[in-house]
Order: sequence, then structure tokens, then C-alpha cells
Amino acid sequence: MSPYTFEFEDGTVRQWRLTESGAESATVTEYTPSLFVAGPDDALADLSERLASDPKVAATARERWATSLHEAHAGERSRVLRADLERVGEVRTLAREIRGVHGRETQAPGTFRLFDVDLAPGFRYCLDRGLDPTPDRDLRTLRLALDDAALADGDLSALELSGEPVDGDEQRTLRTLDHRLERRDPDVLVVSHADLVPLLERRAEALGLESFHLGRKPGWTRLASENTYASYGRVGHSPSRYRVPGRAIIDASNSFLWHQSGLAGIRYMVERTGRPLQEAAWGSIGTLLTSRQIRLARRERGVLAPWNKWEPERFSDVETLHAADRGGFTFAPEVGFHEDVHEIDFASLYPRIICERDVSPETVGCDCRVGDSDLSAADGDGHRVPELEYDVCGVDAFLPAVLEPLISERAGIKQRLEGDLPEEEAARLRAESGAIKWVLVSCFGYQGYRNAKFGRIECHEAINAYAREIALTAKRRLEDAGWRIVHGIVDSLWVTPRVDDPDPLSDVIGEVSDTVGIPLEHDGSYEWVCFVPLRDSVGSADGGDTPGSAVPSAGALTKYFGKRTGGEYKFRGIELRQRSTPAFIADSQRAFVEALDRERDPEAVCDALGRRLTELREGAVEPADLEITNRVSKRLADYGQRTHTTAALRRYERRGIDRHPGQSVDYVVTDDDARGPERVRLGLEEPRTYDADYYATLLVRACESVVSPLGWDERRIRRSLRDGRTVRLSTFVE
Repeated sequence: MSPYTFEFEDGTVRQWRLTESGAESATVTEYTPSLFVAGPDDALADLSERLASDPKVAATARERWATSLHEAHAGERSRVLRADLERVGEVRTLAREIRGVHGRETQAPGTFRLFDVDLAPGFRYCLDRGLDPTPDRDLRTLRLALDDAALADGDLSALELSGEPVDGDEQRTLRTLDHRLERRDPDVLVVSHADLVPLLERRAEALGLESFHLGRKPGWTRLASENTYASYGRVGHSPSRYRVPGRAIIDASNSFLWHQSGLAGIRYMVERTGRPLQEAAWGSIGTLLTSRQIRLARRERGVLAPWNKWEPERFSDVETLHAADRGGFTFAPEVGFHEDVHEIDFASLYPRIICERDVSPETVGCDCRVGDSDLSAADGDGHRVPELEYDVCGVDAFLPAVLEPLISERAGIKQRLEGDLPEEEAARLRAESGAIKWVLVSCFGYQGYRNAKFGRIECHEAINAYAREIALTAKRRLEDAGWRIVHGIVDSLWVTPRVDDPDPLSDVIGEVSDTVGIPLEHDGSYEWVCFVPLRDSVGSADGGDTPGSAVPSAGALTKYFGKRTGGEYKFRGIELRQRSTPAFIADSQRAFVEALDRERDPEAVCDALGRRLTELREGAVEPADLEITNRVSKRLADYGQRTHTTAALRRYERRGIDRHPGQSVDYVVTDDDARGPERVRLGLEEPRTYDADYYATLLVRACESVVSPLGWDERRIRRSLRDGRTVRLSTFVE
């Protein structure tokens, strides 16, 4: 059995292997992690002499490796310097010294390029040793949860074990936990927040419980401090990370994959990336994709992972830049209420473009076929990107090798899920499919990410160009067959009959799939669907209030709702799908959609709104159902406006609870006219009141999203509420 978790300490590695009854450890003392340096021979010789006296360095040697996918593609290798270190924690330290001290003292800037620097310790160890850290048996888990207030106060009496509270004081709670750990012997601890680890250990020590320890052996280690980061314009927060001997820790507050796919999805990614379970759990989707790329690049192509991406964008003329910067395709949505609509989409469009068109950093613009002026898609060895005139070599592309197994496995999983499977197996397959989905979703955008290890902007541009061509091909065939596109974005199209007797949609879909080489699938049909206009863009042609007189408005690309054939509603982008929307507003908006479905009349929706407003103003709504969740984008001192978020932050501050940029605040607006922290109450404070006028505004906006496709705006809604009409009985049906 291969090890599934590792500990690095004082130059040794303790690896834990699962057994039928638990786990056992073994210590490895001869492991020396390495980094690699590329540069001119004389510069590497000088660096080798300097490193010989560095106590961190165990040995140096000259080896041949490919330093880029381009080199590997051309069958070339570079002579690089390998530096072996005594401890894994000193790899980055030495890398910074090579770049900032040795490089600056004797060489010109950029002389040295470093590789295999920023690899997570467990992933590095498995990569170097050729180990597969996938657990060999089913994992035993134990979930530990403590709410924010109790965590801030250090009060363990509120601790929950596997969803059940432990009744008693801290000492009894810790004894109960100790007994559960001994009896269950979990392989994985799922904690609500990583700071539970030091809190439990320190409280046990303070209370004299010497036998208590969370790991299979005594002790715990902090691996990384908390930090705030920015990604794609969004601020995030990464809490501290900890390790305990012999058990993997999953921090539920810092694991996207845990919430999306659970333990089964994480385990699947361990197998596909080579990252040990704990490192896979906290890794982002981009990190997991990069790990898979690094693993395949090293093992199958002999390519090292660069510390920093150094390949610049190639020179392009103005005409090519103009064509390349167009991005993906969209067909502007036709705002309004549409009946008999079908949604069709390309299965994994961007990943399949990469695989079918051999798009990869080393193949786009490859000059290995210079002199062949007649490249075409029919030529098995290469083709040319439409519009951009990038030549693509069709030989042994790297990115398709990364993605094709995932695409095939997901297709196989979907096929198996169509059968009659036991629920446990079906749940596992759904989790694995979900984990694959997120990697496939990110693979396209990652090509344009400036820090992607194996990314390249020309690949991003080429994929977009192919996607535009495919979309236009589908559009032409659909329209020729008597169908009209009412919306299209990324890989999805919504179509409705344009003539009385269009060609069968299934036949058209099959033809398009054969033509473009990527499956086009029928995702579902709708009794009706509404595409929502951009907010504040609804107006009337004559300035009146007649619903049918609205001027056509610009549609919001990602906001629509409808009723699928069979009765299920689908919502995208509107308030009830937004994380910040209170439960009462979300439930009300669903009721508005149901009213529109029953009556097909915006006045019926306004009647339902009136009923909900009455509940709100009479105080009949539970304050807990009005709780708002917002992400903090900066420190409290950096906010220049007095917002609800700043008011909530001040209340958290009063209670001694830290809230960092990237974390969320939960609050109820209790008096929107007040100043400072009195405007809101935190959810953990269990507020008893709320500001009805503030929430009434949110409710009207939620209603506007539902009736705006029919030409109604907020002004028309409020006028309908005041006109004294008799409310229809159907308003009270939900």
C-alpha cells in the first residue's frame, strides 16, 4: 500500500500507510528534495561553486531536462544544475537566494531560470519518489464543528461531533472527543475551521488531559499562516493550515472541492493529480489542474515546472490582435417571454476543442512544419486557426494528453449513471463527475492566466476562435432548418421554431455534431423561458403603462428563468441564485415565478408581491430568514463608505471575532437610517427585529426581475400596488 499522508520534519519524512485496522508509519531519512536552475554553462558552473559551501545544500549535479514544452516537442534537452537540499522547507529560501543574491552579484538579471520551486511538500515527495498517494481503502472520517462565536471565545462546550452536540463542559467535551477518536480511529478529520486544531490541543493541555491528541501520535504543526489574496479581481482569504500525525485534515472553510464533490471527489483528484489528500483538499481547481500538468510533464515528457512563467506573448500585427481580442461568442438574448424553447449545448466545448484541434502551448505557432503552405484541418499533421492564421502542429500535443482521460472518464460516468445503480455507488460517481467538471471548466481560462505554469495566451485566443467558428456553423444550420436562436452563450444555445414545421431538432443536432466534430446535445425543453433585461433598461414606447408597449431592452447575458417540460423550474442569475439574497426574498421570488406561470400576467405577480409585502410590514417574517451574506473585500480601516458591511465588521470587532478580506459577514438590517454598527445585527446575535422598508425595496427588486421581461419596471409595479384592484384568489395559491 502506498502512503496517503506525510510529515516533514528535521530532514526526515514520516509516511503513513493505511492498514485494514488503521494506519502505520515509517520514517525515511535519505530524502533530499531538489530544485533546478537553467542558464549559461559558465554561470551554472559559478553557481555550483557558490552552493558547495551553503549548509542548506546537500549536493549539486548537472543533468539534462527539457525546460519547456517546446523543447520536449522538438526532442531537445538543456543542461541544468540540480541542487539537492537537506530539508524540504528550505527549497524556496534557496531559490530566493539564487535569484536575489547569487544572480545579482555575478550575473545579469534573468540569467537564471528556476524550476520545481513552489511545489507543495507532499506533492513534491510523491513526484520525486513516483508514489501514488490514493488511499487504498475506504476512509474513516470524523467531523468537528464549532460556530464562529464559540471559536472566538475559545468555548469548546459548543463543539459538535459528526453533527451532534456534546452536552457538558469543556473537559467532558474533550474526553468525549478523545473517546471517539480512539474508538473510530479516523483517517480524516473534517473541521469547520482549521483554528479548531490548535484550540483543541491547547485547551486539552491547559486542562491537564495529557493523553488527548488529535493525531495518531502526539503533537501538531502549523504548516502555513493565514493570508489574503486576489484572484480574477476577487479578494479571497486562506486560513492557517495545520497538520496532525497520521491523519489528513480537511478544513471545510477552505476547501472548494469538499463543498462541491465531498470526500469522493477529493479522493478522485488525489488519484488524477498525485497530490496527497490534505493538499488536494485545500488546493484550488487551478492548483489541481496544474498539479496534473506538472505530473504528466515530468513523468511522460521530462519537462520541469518553471517557478515563474517567462514566455512572453509573441508579436502579432494589428489585424491579428483585433481578431484575437474578440473573445468567446454570445448571441444577445431576446428579452421577453418565449414558449416552446429548447436548450442545446456542446459537451465540454472548450476542453474538446483543445483535444480535437490539438491546442497546446508547444503546438500553436509551432514551426516544425515551416515550408508547408497548405496546412488544413484535413491534414493529420496540422491545421490553421480560423481568423488568426496561427499554424497548429498536430503531433503529440501536451494539453490533450492532460484532458482526454478526464473527458472520457466523465462521459463513461454519465453513461453509467443512466443505469440502475445502488445509491452509494451513484453518489460516488456523481462526486467524481463533479470534480472532473470543475477541472474541465477551468482548463480554458487557465490558458490565459498570466501565472499558469503551462499556459499561453495564443492558446486562449485559438480556442476562442474555434469556438466562434463552431457557434456560427451551428447557427447557420439551425436557421436553415427552420429554428431561431433566442440566446446563446459559451457552449449553450436556446432555440425556438421559426417556421410552422421545422426540421426535427434531433436531426439538426446530429448534423452539427458530425460537422464540427464535437457532440451537440439536447439539454432539455421548456414550456416557457424568460430572458431578463439589464436592470434599469426597461422603458415604454409611448411613456404609458401598457405591458405590451415596452421598448425592446438589452438582455442580461446570464439572467433567465423558465419552466422545463415536466414542471421543473430553472433559475440562473436572478436574486434567488445569488449568495447574498436572504431566504425570504429568494422564496418570494420563486412564488412570483410560480404566479407568472399560473396566470401569464404581470398583475398576478404584483398581487403575490402585495401579499408578501403585507407579511413583511406586519412583522410576520422571521429575522433569521432576512439574513444577508456578503463577502468582505478589504480591511475595515480601508472602507471609505459607511455600508452595511462596515457596520457588520464593527459588530464582529466588538465580539472579538476577526473577519479578514475574502471572508463573509452575516447580518440582518435592523435600522437602515441609523449610523454605524446599529444599522445591523449579526446573525449570531439572533436579532428579533428588522427594517421592513429596507427589505420591501429588496422584495420589489426581486419582483422586477420576474416581470421585467414583460416590459414592467419598478415604477409600473408600485403603481399596480396602489391602483386598488381586487386581488385574485390565485394570489394565495403556492
